[in-house]
Amino acid sequence: MCLEKRVFYKLISGLHASINLHLCANYLLEETWGKPTWGPNMKEFKRRFDPVETKGEGPRRLKNLYFLYLIELRALSKVAPYFERSIVDLYTGNVKEDADTKTLLLNIFQDTKSFPMHFDEKSMFAGDKKGAKSLKEEFRLHFKNISRIMDCVGCDKCRLWGKLQGLGTALKILFSEKEIQKLPENSPSKGFQLTRQEIVALLNAFG
Repeated sequence: MCLEKRVFYKLISGLHASINLHLCANYLLEETWGKPTWGPNMKEFKRRFDPVETKGEGPRRLKNLYFLYLIELRALSKVAPYFERSIVDLYTGNVKEDADTKTLLLNIFQDTKSFPMHFDEKSMFAGDKKGAKSLKEEFRLHFKNISRIMDCVGCDKCRLWGKLQGLGTALKILFSEKEIQKLPENSPSKGFQLTRQEIVALLNAFG
């Protein structure tokens, strides 16, 4: 299996592990007289991640979750120039909060740059241009199909952690490095844009 396909499957596995972790951390333990009690469920955690109960699959799932974390960390460090431009404002409805929010965001980006073990996305789609372009499009379509599947999930919490976790935004950033580097300092960018929803999704995923 080629590197790009291995990366794709590791990301999806990491996404699945993240969903399972959140379900285990806030599990419906009991419901008495219509009053639910929520909390961590270690038994369920072991069922999904214990090396013995999962026949060795649990640790691999957690490693893939860490890989997902590295991808999102890399994306945060790469997207910093987009937000560092003076023209970029975060409109919260309050001028002071706008400035404070942007300062906090820039601090996060600065911290991510100091982390040494990022994933090097340049090793992906590095073959001949035609083959790389075709593989990149296949990668994008697979992810798009998974997003469509998640639209059918009835549980809002799973949809939140599955679709809006920010993986799509992270990949968009990593594959737009050249566009980000060419962003104008004092005028709107046409080559690369992030919506408010994408920004929130990425930060929610990383947090």
